[in-house]
Amino acid sequence: MSGCGASLRVGVALFVLCAALAGVARADSLVLRSAGMHDTGLPAREPMIVRHPGGELFLAGYWRYQDPYAPLQLWRSGDDGESWQAVALSDDPAARGNSDVDLAVGPQGTLYYATMGFDRQAARGTHVIVGASTDLGSSWQWRVLSEVRGVDRPWVAVVPDGRAHVIWNDGEGVHYASSDDRGDSWSEQGLVHRAGGSSHLAVGPGGELAVRIAPYAVSGATYSPGVDLIALRVPGAQAWRKVPAPGERDWAGAFNGESVPRWVEPLAFDATGALYSLWSEGERVYLARSRDLGESWDRWLVAEGEAQAHYPYLVARGSGEVAASYFTGTGDSLAVQVVYGRVPEDAGEPLALAKAAPFKQPARSGPPGAVRASTAGEYLPVLFLPEGRLAVAAVMQDAVQVAPGNEQLVDGPQGFLWRVYDLPVPASKP
Repeated sequence: MSGCGASLRVGVALFVLCAALAGVARADSLVLRSAGMHDTGLPAREPMIVRHPGGELFLAGYWRYQDPYAPLQLWRSGDDGESWQAVALSDDPAARGNSDVDLAVGPQGTLYYATMGFDRQAARGTHVIVGASTDLGSSWQWRVLSEVRGVDRPWVAVVPDGRAHVIWNDGEGVHYASSDDRGDSWSEQGLVHRAGGSSHLAVGPGGELAVRIAPYAVSGATYSPGVDLIALRVPGAQAWRKVPAPGERDWAGAFNGESVPRWVEPLAFDATGALYSLWSEGERVYLARSRDLGESWDRWLVAEGEAQAHYPYLVARGSGEVAASYFTGTGDSLAVQVVYGRVPEDAGEPLALAKAAPFKQPARSGPPGAVRASTAGEYLPVLFLPEGRLAVAAVMQDAVQVAPGNEQLVDGPQGFLWRVYDLPVPASKP
């Protein structure tokens, strides 16, 4: 290895040095094109968004119902987010949940909706389900993947050949199931790892799978020290290959407020098969790229000198085109940061980066008399749109905590904020 242009496999000190030497080539700021507030009557906490091949947008989010078997929420837009309509989901008894959601869409247009139920009195997950629709949400097939007490954080993704994949966790580890019949049936494929939680799932252009495994699982009830991994699997492989996640993180207090808050540690593949990881180390945010499925990583400093950064999210496409969101600060200083970048071929070259003006998410919660700004979950999704645009979905929520884990809405708009930015440089095709 010679100089900062080589892949880094050494300690954090050299990593920081090389990131500083490479620097960041600041492009023009992201320009806000539109910002619409969509009052749905209920919040869409931790929303997830996808774009159908036909151009329709779908957004799902949950509300903190006390009932783990509450009706699900989904909205559709046919005009790039200018207006949204609620999708009437199936009356199937399996189509119920009140916690983490994820969406994915396959190359044939099959829409997948994964979610779970959560018993807030017991602080344990109740079940994981996944639905599939082949007609833009008009009809659905729902399947229960697990009813093990303590299930947590499902993710769903589809590889280019149409095979769908779901992961989740419980006290046994990170589980994995797949479907090759557009969601009509699912086959559990065993454990990805025997400890830790399902922090994120990404799929590559060649059918590669990447699972981010964090030490916390079972909704934060279990902690496995030293589990900070990425599990990788290529088509035809019989086993998962595990590699350490790039970067340095303090996990011990991440779930109780003693250190940087962490939950989703996002991964993304671009169209060339490069794998990306985004994470926070206090006031610094880092991006890493691997072009050999985790054997080595090139790393860049994305941001520093801001308030504590936490709860990142990441997407990638084209050749080295990435977009991300994260929160900075707490309380009255809580702000959403959105960035767009182009990752250079040479690791020694600077990251071309553009930032949007920070904005306040219109969400508040807390005990009576102490309601304050809220992240309303652990990430904000970003999505590339056609014609050089980038979309972000944020939460509108005004609630009071009347008991631990129990929030009641107050009068006012509830739903989500939809912001669209113009990208500052020519964008790659999806």
